[in-house]
Amino acid sequence: MHSSADSSRNGQRTILAQAPCRADLAGGTLDLWPLYLFHPGAVTVNFALTVYTTCRITPTPGKAVRLRSLDTKKEDAFASLDELLASKLHKHELAAQLVSFFRPQGGFVLETDSQSPAGAGISGSSALMIATTAALAKFSGQKMSQEEMRVVAQNVEAQLINVPTGCQDYYPALYGGASAIHLTPSGIHHEAIKVTPKDIDQRFLIVYTGAPRQSGINNWEVFKAHINGDKKVVKNFETISEIAQGMHLALKKADWDQVAYLLREEWKLRRSNHEGISTPLIDRLIAVAAKSGGRAAKVCGAGGGGCVIFMVKDGARERVVEALKINGGEVLPCRLSTDGLTIKTQMVKTALV
Repeated sequence: MHSSADSSRNGQRTILAQAPCRADLAGGTLDLWPLYLFHPGAVTVNFALTVYTTCRITPTPGKAVRLRSLDTKKEDAFASLDELLASKLHKHELAAQLVSFFRPQGGFVLETDSQSPAGAGISGSSALMIATTAALAKFSGQKMSQEEMRVVAQNVEAQLINVPTGCQDYYPALYGGASAIHLTPSGIHHEAIKVTPKDIDQRFLIVYTGAPRQSGINNWEVFKAHINGDKKVVKNFETISEIAQGMHLALKKADWDQVAYLLREEWKLRRSNHEGISTPLIDRLIAVAAKSGGRAAKVCGAGGGGCVIFMVKDGARERVVEALKINGGEVLPCRLSTDGLTIKTQMVKTALV
């Protein structure tokens, strides 16, 4: 895609895109192609969190390109787009890869930020891919549908991590709310699930274990085992697919007893797929929560650390929060995000340098 910047760059207009992270309830890893093709009816269920990623692009005079990551403190500076394209080393690789794809003309500063802790497993990188893709599309004058953004973000992220990427993480970032992502031979289809935000906010907690991990690695090991015909893994994923279909229906009906039961069952199976999916800290936090009013729990994403989603009994939220904090868990201040991707164009007095 090689297009000149649109008129929004005139008059020093900055573009700001924001996209939320997500918590996955059931069906993760099945969203890796072609695994879902082996499990008819496959679906992934998740919901967006008020943990946000942002991308801001501001035009500058001349041809210089600057890429900044505010949360990781990484920065690149190039005299021009051509210099960026010729360079084989980028500190802010995510931004550099997407700029290389869109190739916007003229000078600009691209700044990204993420509220997600490192390696949290709540799709911080995928949400940031969506925010940055949307901002660069707008800046470059490219009209893209949400599905086109998803395809670009997913494919470029696969280039970044060098292993297959699943599709589920991009939909909460695009649409917000609760989602069922239907994985079929005819394509991927997003369904918004109507939920009351209060129901989600009162029943679920997201806890960071402080142990970053590479989600692609655990997913890749499980992926290979499935493709190689590991009977245990294939059978587990058949059951995980059935659980996810049940979770889809339970969430639509607001059947919270069933949601809790399925969350527990999903975790039992998922942790048996690969020895690195759980950790001693995760096991301890889940046990502590259960004694304080927790109903169910599972890791977010591929596991091996990162975040754990907890479902708690009515009225037990604060007790569980306190117990988790005492035992080393960091409870993130997040709720259901009803908004997905947002893009704003704002006037700025001076260009960033």
